[in-house]
This record gives sequence, structure tokens and C-alpha cells, in this order.
Amino acid sequence: MFKKVIIAEDHEIRNLGVIKTLEELQIPQYEFVSYCDDALRKIQNALHEDHPYQLLITDLGFDRDHRDQKITSGQDLIDEVRIIQPELKIIVFSVEKKPKTIDELFKTHHINGYVSKGRNDAKELKSTLQKVYSGDLVIPQEIMNSIRNNPHEISEYDVTLLDLLSKGWKQHEISDHFQSNGLSPNSRSAIEKRLNELRETLNAKNNIEMVVICKDIGIL
Repeated sequence: MFKKVIIAEDHEIRNLGVIKTLEELQIPQYEFVSYCDDALRKIQNALHEDHPYQLLITDLGFDRDHRDQKITSGQDLIDEVRIIQPELKIIVFSVEKKPKTIDELFKTHHINGYVSKGRNDAKELKSTLQKVYSGDLVIPQEIMNSIRNNPHEISEYDVTLLDLLSKGWKQHEISDHFQSNGLSPNSRSAIEKRLNELRETLNAKNNIEMVVICKDIGIL
């Protein structure tokens, strides 16, 4: 099992469950930090002292306060850590529920496991720690289900189109915007055709329902 762990979490009450889990797994050395900057500094110092951390557990959202911070999100912390210690195991422990956001944590930020905060999260965290230590990639089942149930690729063009639609833009306004910014296809007929395809893909009756679905599954 891991011997040295660092946890980046700015809500002390949530640390109690994490501490219980770490103690149950008999992890001898662990410490908490409330700021991403502090987490990165400690990881850097541990490397310089040739006694590196073996695991980072981090939240995604950190509240802003009086202290100036260079790194303000778990995603940015992960990216910085990957530069200085690429082999460090990373588990994200967060309230984030959007499948797209969580999927990107694995594909773009290359995390090793994800645990959603909530009911039974201590049990899930313990299981994830054990599996990640054994070399497994731990993706929540609900995320896997979402990926399987929505196999169609949504492009950046689609996201931009859907985002403008969600803000109340009309199709002719979107067409003009796309033409002005060099996005294509940009004709009104092409945009209308793509919206029809997206509604069919997402099984939406109209554009309003499609926007709601996109927000629910994390596309927007």
C-alpha cells in the first residue's frame, strides 16, 4: 500500500472521512494542504529530498480567499504535477458529476482514479486507493455507462454551436458569427442540418430539450 500521500482539499470537515480511510489502509504518512500552490511546493520539495510522494488526492474546486494563488483548480495542479513527477499516482475526489468533465480528467490530465463525493464515498475511496495502488485505472461506472450510451463524437464545432444556441442565438445569427470567425460549415442550411443531426443523436424533441440534455451530460 502507499506509504506517503498528500491530499489537496480546502474543506476540513471532508478530511475526516479521508483520514479514516487512510488509517484503515494503514498508510503511515499523509498530510493535508488547503491550497494547490502548497501542494505543488511540497511535492517539489519531497522530490528534491529524494523522498517523493506516491499519491496525490485532490479536489477540483478550491475557494478563493485573501491569499493570492497561482494555481486555483485541481486540473491545473494535476497538469503542474505531471510536469515535475509524471509517475505520481493521482486520484480526484470531487463533487463534480458531469461525465464529460470526468472523462477529460482521464483523457487529458491522465489521472488514475476518480471518486465522487457523496453517500458511501469513504467505501469508494478505499476501494479506489487499493485498485490504483495495484496499477488499475478506476473510472466510475456511471461515467462508463454515459460513454457507452453516448458513443457519438461531439466536435468542438458542435459544442460552439450548442453553446450559442443555449444563449438564445438565432440560426441566422450563428451563421453570421461563424462566417465572421472562419468557422465552417457556416451556411444557415448547414447549421440547420447539423442541429437536426444532433437532436437525433441526443434523442431530443426540440432545441430546448437538446440544450437541457447537453447540460445534464456535461457537454455544456
